[in-house]
Parts: sequence; structure tokens; C-alpha cells
Amino acid sequence: MSEKIYLSLLTGFLLLFSSTVIAELTGHATENEAFETTIDTGNVTPDTHSEITQPLYQSGRKALLDQIVAIVNEEVITLNELDNAVTTAKKNLIQQGIEPPELDSLQNQVLETLIIKSIQLQHAKEIGMSVSDSELDETIRRIADENQLTLQEFYAVLEQDGISYNKFRQDIRDEMIMVRLKERQISSQVNVTEGEIDNYLRTQATSATGSDEYLLAHIFITVTEHMDNLKILEKSRRADEALEKLTDGADFSHVAAEFSEAPDAMSGGILDWRPITQMGPTFAQLLSPLEIGEITPVVQSPNGFHIFKLIDRRKVENRSVIIDQTRARHILVKVSELTSENDAKEQIIALKRRIDNGENFAELAKLYSEDGSASSGGDLGWLSPGNTVPPFEQAMNTLLPGQISEPVQTQFGWHLIQVVERRTQDVSDERQRDNARQAIRSRKAEVVIQEMLRQLRDQAYVEYLAEDV
Repeated sequence: MSEKIYLSLLTGFLLLFSSTVIAELTGHATENEAFETTIDTGNVTPDTHSEITQPLYQSGRKALLDQIVAIVNEEVITLNELDNAVTTAKKNLIQQGIEPPELDSLQNQVLETLIIKSIQLQHAKEIGMSVSDSELDETIRRIADENQLTLQEFYAVLEQDGISYNKFRQDIRDEMIMVRLKERQISSQVNVTEGEIDNYLRTQATSATGSDEYLLAHIFITVTEHMDNLKILEKSRRADEALEKLTDGADFSHVAAEFSEAPDAMSGGILDWRPITQMGPTFAQLLSPLEIGEITPVVQSPNGFHIFKLIDRRKVENRSVIIDQTRARHILVKVSELTSENDAKEQIIALKRRIDNGENFAELAKLYSEDGSASSGGDLGWLSPGNTVPPFEQAMNTLLPGQISEPVQTQFGWHLIQVVERRTQDVSDERQRDNARQAIRSRKAEVVIQEMLRQLRDQAYVEYLAEDV
């Protein structure tokens, strides 16, 4: 059960990629990831490794003092942390039906993941990034809801699986901070123009492969600009070794877990369904002629060495999309460290009372709504199904045009909602452009995040201290 909870958590974090409350409310999460010359976005292997020296604590004292296996800037990673992470990774692989790699390989993979995590969290702390207790509590409530559990049942499941309450909360807080760190980088550097969308759609329309989507698995061996020729040769040989194992009949998921340096290595290297036109011309030419189950040779890009396996292929037709839309406006009072949940609720109740007594909804929204839509009287424009979070949408769907809701609570605070009008709309072109925008943004975001992680890794002081790792 807890594995389902963690998977749900990772999925839920995609919703945090937004820079304003409107974006969060209207839920334009990036669902389609894409790549051009890059795959890895989360696990960057160091260019060089420090010499492994004698541990600070000799093995005879391990029972008394936890051994340090790596120093990362001013923090340390202990043997106990590494062992716990390796145990979790091994358990997850087995539950996915993937044979874990040899212990040495698994330890090295997991240790690098812990190092990158530590570097990100330290950087986030330096720039003042944090997650409040109220935000953390709301996220945990959402995870429990997604697993159809009450909080009490949720904590009972964690306890049954040997996961401590405090450790779980800290893990969730860390993940939220890392997501926000990446979101901050994407927001500041990624922009998608209408011209780029036009070009993308033209390419898709004229491509010989049309709008075919591919389900792929991959193995990715990282190369960075700071590596010397000897190190790059070592990486190339490692990719060749992985391909040799695959050629000899080894399971792709097992080889990915052993060799791949991408963040999905521990899930068999599986990539989401994606249109071939999102993959860039080099990869599109390589993958188009593949038969299902076929594996590519080692392919070098500026970012490293790749091996792909085609798991499945499907055609996607551009069908008409007719939907019911609602034009609505709202007033939002946020819950924060300065405004408790009860205070926010009382404020929204008071505003509802004023509207019921004849005051204008839009004018009160301009004065009191804590949302980017306040300047336009709380107007959220035309909303399609799924654009807003479930509690908001459910309340909105019960209203008649002109009607105002009772106070509605979401993870963003307390709302009053007014439905202005409704319509049935053909949004085929809109949906197509929105999908293109998301695909382009995702492709750019991958490049930006990878570069950020590389820079952080290059600037960090990392020293390896271990006997057996």
C-alpha cells in the first residue's frame, strides 16, 4: 500500500508546477514530457569521483557510531541512510518485477541520487525556499485522499510498513522543496511563443510518421562538458557494456537499473507515451523504423549515450473535442502562517453575507480576493472540465448562472464561486495548441533542469568516504 502512496505522491507533485494561484486553479499541468537532445532531469552523475579514503569511523565501531559514506558541502550522508535507501530501492524493483542489480551497482546508483538530493536541498535553503507546516499538512491530506484513506488509516498503513510518521513528513517536505526549486528555474527561463506552437503543429502535420505516439524504455549514460576524453571514453564503454548485456538476452529493466543514470532507472527506464514529433529529428529518424520489442544501438548526443527499446506504438487521431464550459469568477482567502484556517473561513463567510445583502461580487473580489484574478473582479474566464481542482469544480457544477456558492475549501484556501454563464464549445484547435504548448515547454524544461542540476553538482564539494561503497 505504501508504494502506491509514494507513486501517488510523485504524480501529485506535477500539479505544483505553477507560478500563480490561477495557474494552480486552472490546472494546466505539464503531462507530456518530451526530449530533443536530453533525457535525464533528475540524476546527474559527477564528472569525477574523489578518491575513496578510509572511513571516519572504523567498522569495529559501526554499532556505536554511524559511518559517514560521503560529505556533501557541509552535510554528510551516513551508511545508515544509504542502507535504508538501498533497501527501499531494492524492494521497489522487486515489486515491479525487476531483478535488482548487484549490490555494488545499486549502492553507487542510490548514493549518487542521495548526493544530488542533498545538493538541491542545501541550495534551496540558501535561497530561502521552504515549505510551511500548513502546506505540508494539506499535501499529506491530498495523498491520503488520492489513496481513498482517512488520515488515521493513512498513518496506520505507514506504521504497518515500518515508515515513521516524522520520516514520512520530512521526505514529503523535501520532495516539495525540490519540485519548487525546479519550478522556480523553469518559470524564470522557459517561455513558449505562439510562433513555436505554429512551427510545432506544422511539423506534426507534415511529418511522415504523423501523430504516432511511442512507448519507450531507455538507458542513459550522462556526459557533461567538464569531462575529459578519458572519462567520456569510460562512459562510452559503460554504454557498450550495457548493450552487450541486452544483446546477450538480459532483461532491459534489469540492465536499466544497473547502468542507467536517468531518474527512472529504478523503474525500468520506462518513458511515458509521447508523439514522435516531440523527440527531435535525430531520435525520430532512429526510432521510426523500429519494430516493437527492438533495441537501438548506442546513440551519442551532446548529453551522453542512449539506448532505446520500443515497447509499443499507437496512432492518435485528431478528433473533434466538444465540451461544456463554464465562465466563473471567485473570491479567494488564503490560509497561511498569518491567517489560520478558521480566520480564512470567517473572512469568506463575512464576504458571503455582504454579497447576500446586495454588495457587488466583482467589487468585493477586487478588494479582498488573494488571487491574480482579483484585478478583473475574480474572473477566471472559460473553464473546461478538469481545469480546476475537484472541490472547486464540484461546487461550481452545482450552481446555476448568477448563483453564488457557499464557502468552498480547497488546498489554496477558502473560496466563494459565482457562475456567470455556460456554453457548449468545440475546443479542438484550442486543445491541439495547448498540447503543443505543453510539449514544447516540457522539452525546454528538461534542458533547463538538467543544466541547473549539473551546475549545482559541479559547484558542490563532494568527498567519498567508505569501505565497501
